[in-house]
Amino acid sequence: MSLITVIDYGSGNLRSVAKALESVGGQVVVSQAAEDIQRADRVVLPGVGAFADCYRNLEASGLLEPALQHIETGRPFLGICVGMQLLFTEGHEFGVHRGLDLIPGVVGGFASTMPDSQQPGMNLKVPHMGWNRVDQKKAHPLWAGIPDRSHFYFVHSFFGQPTQQDLVAGSSEYGVEFTAAVAKDNLFATQFHPEKSQKRGLTLLENFIRWSP
Repeated sequence: MSLITVIDYGSGNLRSVAKALESVGGQVVVSQAAEDIQRADRVVLPGVGAFADCYRNLEASGLLEPALQHIETGRPFLGICVGMQLLFTEGHEFGVHRGLDLIPGVVGGFASTMPDSQQPGMNLKVPHMGWNRVDQKKAHPLWAGIPDRSHFYFVHSFFGQPTQQDLVAGSSEYGVEFTAAVAKDNLFATQFHPEKSQKRGLTLLENFIRWSP
């Protein structure tokens, strides 16, 4: 059985992610130790909070380089919520902050992207919180067994905007169309929370456990 390390850098729904992975057969360790990332067959980077704080915490914890080294080896890597946003070139949340630049593009917010023609009465609130359909933009092993336009659970005010559309694995709508998932080589990342998305989310996590990029 392959080992999955959930990176503990002081941010994220660590226990809920770990329990969800365990429920679909994963051997999981939640760790702040670089060696647990280095020996892992698969790594998960969750994240909740502000982009800059999460990046700073990941760097200060000494886990940034081991995470990048894991990705460079071609082993599977899953980002969740801010863990997905950190993969982008930079984040525009309370200023401009550098990201990991693994997915070319920026992380912006709903407030700056809502169209001027937004109809009164839509009552869109930020953060976007709740269940939304996800359109699968391209085939991917992590979508296996998940019908297109399935619902997943979101909690976020910002989202990544890739400059390369072929990296968009899924999109959703909340006033505007936004990126819900990205995929590149051995990277897959979701803006939604699979660990909170019941059957469909657990299927995605089970697919991650089986995935061989």
